[in-house]
Amino acid sequence: MEETLEQMQARHRKEQRDLQSRITSKKKNSTKKTRRGVNEECAELERQLAEKQQLEIRATDANGQQQQQQQQQQQQQQEAHEPVTDLAAKLHDTTITSNSIPTQQASTTPAEGTTAKKQPRNRQKERLARRAAEQEAAALAAETEASTMVDKRGLERASMAKLFTQHGLVEHEIAPDGHCLFSAVADQLALNDVPSTTSTAMPGYKAVRKAAAEYMLAHPDAFAGFLDEELEGYVHKIRDTAEWGGLLEISALANVFGVEIRVVQDGRVEIVRPFEGGEGEKVLWLAYYRHGYGLGEHYNSLRRKAA
Repeated sequence: MEETLEQMQARHRKEQRDLQSRITSKKKNSTKKTRRGVNEECAELERQLAEKQQLEIRATDANGQQQQQQQQQQQQQQEAHEPVTDLAAKLHDTTITSNSIPTQQASTTPAEGTTAKKQPRNRQKERLARRAAEQEAAALAAETEASTMVDKRGLERASMAKLFTQHGLVEHEIAPDGHCLFSAVADQLALNDVPSTTSTAMPGYKAVRKAAAEYMLAHPDAFAGFLDEELEGYVHKIRDTAEWGGLLEISALANVFGVEIRVVQDGRVEIVRPFEGGEGEKVLWLAYYRHGYGLGEHYNSLRRKAA
């Protein structure tokens, strides 16, 4: 059975809701390493669905135009084949005296058997109506999703604040520019008088990036197994770009500088020590947020609260 326009619109709205649910699930389950690829995949899925639905709408419009043309052709053919009224019969009828039949007023009702002319379809109005319905459905889906989502950012903030108070710490904000981990470690090294640069002209985060990259490259067995790419290419990104850092880089830095790095995160404190074992001579404190910043994962430096 051929699908009607209303049925197609309902199906399109359902397809959009289902896709938004899939996209939300994919983004929630993505990590720092996979986020870029997930975003690209989601954008491609949205593009493919929009293209598919546009093609279906165009096909429906084309079928509608074809049906209208066929109806017009049939009407013209019917009009062309109507029998011509006998003129003699008409003349005979007019000779009947006016008192033989009652006088009738002209009727405005179309003659029996004739077809009333249909109003042409306003396709632009139909398209605008479809677009408005789709936008309304998308807004409703987004509102429904937002109402059922947990306030992860608020819960994370509350949990972090509790740990800060417990350990007597205050935050030092680091710019969310892709260098946040290395800038936070540079801040901690300076607070603890741990040398972080070989040249005073080199910014702190660059020196920390270089130190982590060189250590990872010098100890491939400790890091290569955790990567989905070649170690050399990964190290290049850590050293020379704004690639985000994570647990691997923290582990490398703990060994480079011989320190213990404690990372306060939602509900717990992660402790990273040098491979040789034992506690580092000094302790660096970092705060790690998974939901607290719009651009994604983020690190801040933590300092001791003044007495």
